[in-house]
Amino acid sequence: MSEPAISVRNLSKCYQLGMIGRHTLVDEAQYWWHKLRGRDPREHFSKVGHTVTEARKVEAERKGSEQFWALKDVSFDVQPGEVLGLIGGNGAGKSTLLKILTRITAPTSGEAEINGRVGSLLEVGTGFHPELTGRENVYMNGTILGMKKREIDRRFDEIVAFAEIDQFLDTPVKRYSSGMYVRLAFAVAAHLDPEILIVDEVLAVGDAAFQKKCLGKMGAVAREGRTILFVSHNMAAIENLCSHCLQLQAGTVAGNGVTDEIIARYLRKALDATGAVKGLSERTDRSGSGAVVLTDFQLEDATGHPVAALQSGADAILAFTLANRTGAPVQHLDAGFSIHDTAGHQVLAILYSSYQSQEWVLTSARGCLRCRLPHLPLAAGRYRIGARLTIRGEEADWPQDGVGWLDVVEGDFYGSGHKGFGSHAPLLLKGDWSLAEPGA
Repeated sequence: MSEPAISVRNLSKCYQLGMIGRHTLVDEAQYWWHKLRGRDPREHFSKVGHTVTEARKVEAERKGSEQFWALKDVSFDVQPGEVLGLIGGNGAGKSTLLKILTRITAPTSGEAEINGRVGSLLEVGTGFHPELTGRENVYMNGTILGMKKREIDRRFDEIVAFAEIDQFLDTPVKRYSSGMYVRLAFAVAAHLDPEILIVDEVLAVGDAAFQKKCLGKMGAVAREGRTILFVSHNMAAIENLCSHCLQLQAGTVAGNGVTDEIIARYLRKALDATGAVKGLSERTDRSGSGAVVLTDFQLEDATGHPVAALQSGADAILAFTLANRTGAPVQHLDAGFSIHDTAGHQVLAILYSSYQSQEWVLTSARGCLRCRLPHLPLAAGRYRIGARLTIRGEEADWPQDGVGWLDVVEGDFYGSGHKGFGSHAPLLLKGDWSLAEPGA
């Protein structure tokens, strides 16, 4: 079996909160002197009786600062040609791990071995010199990757065409917008023949069309047999691209396995930890009389159990918790909801219960309205749920920013074993096909 493209063993990274630099100016100078000469600075510090970590600890104790472990004993392998998704909440350690893998920062302990040429796209600004033009930065990055000028020349037109910044190519990148910066940075990272491509959530800076273009390019890179480590909060993109998934939580490995299983577990825990919508009853971004208000929203599967995500083609239940603030029975209560994509475009029209000759009488102080959607017709992705209550046609409650999110993962919508429709269109429909031949 070939050696892993990425091999991480017991990797840990500790930060001293409130600390800047090392123990003394002499330590700092000696540290970098040994680094520039290709030596391990820790050997020098051990000879003089202390390590850099110990020096930091002494200074931390003097200043009363605390240790923060961004990563703690992280171990995993990525095989050549594998596409690994990396997920986790904010502060889970994802960015720290990528910085160690790309040699931007050093680990406190453990090791990370990279076997292959790496192209990376991390934070906006990483890897480009702000004073150089876009053209100069392309050649500088290629040189850093170990490419010869003629190799970069062959790829140059492709990079410029993909980034779509032709007229700004000879402008210093410090004058680029964040979107332009990301366009060029991704084009460089993906086109300069890296054996390993590492991409962080920075793609979220670009517009929707460019994000789709980037995801398509990563899919093409994967099909060429190159290794990809992809970090994203977009679970649909992770599921479409990645065969394997690693979840980090508080700096440790919380899951490592098949993508859909890890995503389902991650979303389930996220729901358990935070609830479907936090503080909906206290929110003020709403209009209406307030006679009856929405206080909670959750997704349920066909059996009525709360879930964090649903599969395309599965039966879904949208459950809306209501509070009656009138102190008396409310008649002619009508409810509706809408589904929007992440850009805010409405995917499904508002479905009022009265359109199906269903109006409600709420006699108690609380109630729960459930709407079952058979054979969920949505493609994989994240959708925002909006909801509205009316009484006798008059608005009672309408939270302007919606009531929650609907995460959809790939499912066997057609019952034929085919998945992976992606996000080409949000709605999936079944059709009755027939073939007519002349004279038949």
